[in-house]
Amino acid sequence: MIMTGDIKRILVTGSSRGLGKAIAIKLAEDGFDIAVHCRNGLEAAKDTQEQIIALGRKATLLQFDVCDQKSAKHAIEKDMEEHGVYYGVVCNAGITKDMAFPAMESDDWSSVVNTALDGFYNVIHPVVMPMVRAKNGGRIVTMASVSGIAGNRGQVNYSAAKGGVIAATKALSLELAKRKITVNCVAPGLIDTDMTQDLPLDEVKKMIPLRRVGKPEEVAATVSFLVSDGAAYITRQVISVNGGIV
Repeated sequence: MIMTGDIKRILVTGSSRGLGKAIAIKLAEDGFDIAVHCRNGLEAAKDTQEQIIALGRKATLLQFDVCDQKSAKHAIEKDMEEHGVYYGVVCNAGITKDMAFPAMESDDWSSVVNTALDGFYNVIHPVVMPMVRAKNGGRIVTMASVSGIAGNRGQVNYSAAKGGVIAATKALSLELAKRKITVNCVAPGLIDTDMTQDLPLDEVKKMIPLRRVGKPEEVAATVSFLVSDGAAYITRQVISVNGGIV
């Protein structure tokens, strides 16, 4: 397996659009090469890849379902074999299926929870030991939500999923700290992406002390800091980007 040189590589899951795309582009601007990932939106992922290449960075493209352990492991290991071990990973892929709990079908529950928690294992597990063997330290950043911290009506499934991500992040940080691999979590509030377009934003803004929704670039800036050398002493933390809502 190829070990990385001076240029460090970061895998960003769910980077075809929304938060993931903003994060991938920001990290490329910071000087990292990026492994772009998508499940279905291949053309959108190619656009992310092209924007990163235009910035003078290298970008590979991976397509797999984070819930599919076999395909995730194969794609990730193949990419590292051909292009080098990752310095970090941003575990961003996630879905919502919002509804009142009594109306929730089992698939509405399992698909949301599995995408978050199986995705955590299926993406991070193949990456960890190559990072350890590389002996270069590293950065792992997971994406949770304000719902995972405080809960939210109509989001029992999503709140459970993201609460689990927070717990897993904190536990993994303890195992990897002596390897100089930091593991932190970013918990966005309401951010202007496809996932929030159907919400009554004028009403929702009244609940946010800053009286606006966040921008993907603001979340990306937080991830950028956690991946930077300046954040080397920060691990096991949950950083909220939510306008003060909790």
